[in-house]
Amino acid sequence: MSTLVERDQSVVWHPYAPPAASPLFAVESARGVRLRLDDGRELIDGMSSWWSTIHGYCHPHIEAALKDQIERLPHVMFGGLTHEGAIRLCERLVEMAPAGLTRVFLSDSGSVAVEIAIKMAIQVWHARGRPEKRRLLTIRGGYHGDTFGAMAVCDPETGMHGLFEGSLTKHLFAPRPECRFGERCEEDELAEFERILVTHKDELAAVILEPIVQGAGGMWFYSSGYLARVRALCDEADVLLITDEIATGFGRTGKLFACEHAGISPDILCVGKALTGGTMSMAATLASEEVAQSLGGGEAGVFMHGPTFMGSALGCAAANASLDLLEQGTWKHQVPAIAAQLAEELEPCRTLPAVNEVRVLGAIGVVELHEPVDMSVVQKAFVDEGIWIRPFGKLVYTMPPYLIEKQDLSAITRGMKTVIEAIR
Repeated sequence: MSTLVERDQSVVWHPYAPPAASPLFAVESARGVRLRLDDGRELIDGMSSWWSTIHGYCHPHIEAALKDQIERLPHVMFGGLTHEGAIRLCERLVEMAPAGLTRVFLSDSGSVAVEIAIKMAIQVWHARGRPEKRRLLTIRGGYHGDTFGAMAVCDPETGMHGLFEGSLTKHLFAPRPECRFGERCEEDELAEFERILVTHKDELAAVILEPIVQGAGGMWFYSSGYLARVRALCDEADVLLITDEIATGFGRTGKLFACEHAGISPDILCVGKALTGGTMSMAATLASEEVAQSLGGGEAGVFMHGPTFMGSALGCAAANASLDLLEQGTWKHQVPAIAAQLAEELEPCRTLPAVNEVRVLGAIGVVELHEPVDMSVVQKAFVDEGIWIRPFGKLVYTMPPYLIEKQDLSAITRGMKTVIEAIR
């Protein structure tokens, strides 16, 4: 009989991979911070399954909520119908999110949440009698997803979507902020951003960016002062601000939402990934009451979007259970402890010949190399070290589950250093 990997390679197409992905490892089960492969090996997960399983795998509280929900109501269409789980989730998100966000539109993935945010912004200005305001301004180095609207605001040169350039809407790009997190942001850092914003304000629907942490676009951490100034400039220019907190939301940077580092509230905010603790695919786009009322008062009178699985009862149950765990507050101690340990244990990597820089923020540890890694070599090397690390480009990084214990995190940092040392 063929192995799971062989069967996979004959029919399955994986993300950012050729038709037959390699190297490839089959997972039999997962619990806590460990993945068990079908050959019996165990790996400590340093990726939280693309940053989503913040409470670890098979958390009993989330599992119990899902079991209860599936016995009562696994799913029901959200057009004309509602259910308690969705209402409760939206109430809680409004309560937890930055001030002023009062309406929640549920969806099923982060990219779709971004698409929804973009459509909201464009439809708002159409409703206000300004249909010419339909372009977006963003900063270079960003990543917002793989669907067409989201791809159009990813970095146009260093991003992963250059192949589709001729098919994407043309938006505006300001330089990536060079002022680092924890540093003062000088006024001239925003000079070009402000110039573009003021020049094009009559055609701009919104500014969209990842607050504080640029994720898959480069794992860059920038000054909270920059974000605060962007908020002020958007207000002055009468342009909406969309913040993409799909990677940063729910504690990853040490704040519940990264916007809190700058003390700002956006007009529209996107969340996903960790929303359900990594157990179900679900995302949400939150909007201010002003945005909602403007859109609702327009010609259409309704928001023109409606995913089939919007408001999934199972997804809402998982999300509510994950929020229960976050509200217990344990993450407020776990994330700073992870940050301190990552800073200490990744620092020796700075002296390695292959390394350009090491940086840490919250439960994010990044080792940036001079050259892109050879995935066909390093992926197997990390597995041989007993850890699951999935680099991209020049970045070897970890975003572990919050409940990871010190010895397991040390195994991750030790394994990262060992593999990077071997890079020539």
